[in-house]
Amino acid sequence: MDGSQPAPRTGVVVGVLALAGIVVSLMQTLIVPLIGELPRLLHTTAGNTSWAVTATLLAAAVTTPAIGRLADLHGKKPMLLICMVPVIAGSVVCATAGSLAPMIVGRGLQGIGAGLVPIGISTLRDVLPPERMGSAIALISSSLGIGGALGLPISAAVAQHANWHVLFWAAGALSILVGALIWALIPAVPARADGSFDIPGALGLGGGLVCLLLAISKGADWGWTGGATLGLFGTAVLVLLAWAWWELRSASPLVDLRVTARGQVLLTNAASIVVGFAMYASALITPQLLQLPTATGYGLGQSMQAAGLWMAPAGLMMMLVSPLGAKLSAARTPKTTLVVGSLVIALGYGSSVALMGSVWGLLAVSIVINSGVALAYGAMPALIMGAVPLSETGSANSFNTLMRSIGTTLSAAVVGVVLSHMTTHLGPYAVPSLNGFRTGMLVGCAVSLTAAAVASCIPLRKPTPEASTPAPRVALADTDHSPV
Repeated sequence: MDGSQPAPRTGVVVGVLALAGIVVSLMQTLIVPLIGELPRLLHTTAGNTSWAVTATLLAAAVTTPAIGRLADLHGKKPMLLICMVPVIAGSVVCATAGSLAPMIVGRGLQGIGAGLVPIGISTLRDVLPPERMGSAIALISSSLGIGGALGLPISAAVAQHANWHVLFWAAGALSILVGALIWALIPAVPARADGSFDIPGALGLGGGLVCLLLAISKGADWGWTGGATLGLFGTAVLVLLAWAWWELRSASPLVDLRVTARGQVLLTNAASIVVGFAMYASALITPQLLQLPTATGYGLGQSMQAAGLWMAPAGLMMMLVSPLGAKLSAARTPKTTLVVGSLVIALGYGSSVALMGSVWGLLAVSIVINSGVALAYGAMPALIMGAVPLSETGSANSFNTLMRSIGTTLSAAVVGVVLSHMTTHLGPYAVPSLNGFRTGMLVGCAVSLTAAAVASCIPLRKPTPEASTPAPRVALADTDHSPV
């Protein structure tokens, strides 16, 4: 930074990055209250409008690893700013959309912003003293849950009482604000990595992921044994194998698979897939239970807006729990925190057997599950950054984020199959049955226990000399006494 300018305070830096994470995660839930109305609003079928959700998922998964690598090569602040550009553009496109095609394009552009969160986490290693790293990582990781918690009730209220385009105009305004705060308050730090950007690696990974995630996301609609689904799975396997072959021979790979194969990194990424699965199962089941009519005998009869408000405390709980996770990681290890977090998630799902019959009971279940997610999500970046060189923190964190995304996609597919096959009739309509919801919750419990088992096997290695040497940090004023 220019020495003539005052150094930003550490709390300000963490606050801006956390706000950026909240706004980016808002984009994921922004459209949820509109899903039922999109066929009418966009003059198309329900099957076609599902692409407005799928486009965001695919764009995030495909671009996040590439954005992380570019951040290592060219600096994290420039990539933080670049991430906000498509989010702003996508919000404007969606705000002016009157048909399906521009909505899909806009939602895809918004999905590119997902790369901001792992870059923000890796930025902390460059600008914060070690004693503040744990709590800051935990807070920014929890911003994903906070954004989701706030997004649903706000979106529902706006969709219910105003023109739906207002949602996207507001999203664009918030994104511009975040971009301005990043530009003004986040310090620039030198790029840590050498080499060039691996274009074939980026295209190969992107193509393989598109095939894989499309097959998982659309398998239920197209048929799991249908030609399109099996063809995409087969293509994904071939493309990703070819990509791995290329990466192992590239002088400047997009993802260093030799580092990724280290036990601490490999098993943390494996646990991330399973935790992502467990986290998303609750997000799929809870709103349906809340909104089903009481005439079913188990539905809780809440309106869309009320359901969003009942879900909000569980997301906000992530912010309250994240400092506890940081303290546990400092006192023990991030591995311990990941194991404990997974067990807490399992406890939440297990308690649903007795508590899912009332709104207050379901709220308690959601709070326990999200508390566990906060512990687990705060521990995973700490484990990753403790095992990779400084020059690869951006790409390693982005790859870890990709693993979580694969977990959430698998969760949507599996839970969707469970709920669609275990149904009962409400008048002329088939709706998920009570046994279907219970089965989904028990699947979440089993997966959470699996995550705990995987996490308990993570071998903690001593950091390499490069990883253990403190990075030359940008001078930050440390006069504030914020929790981070």
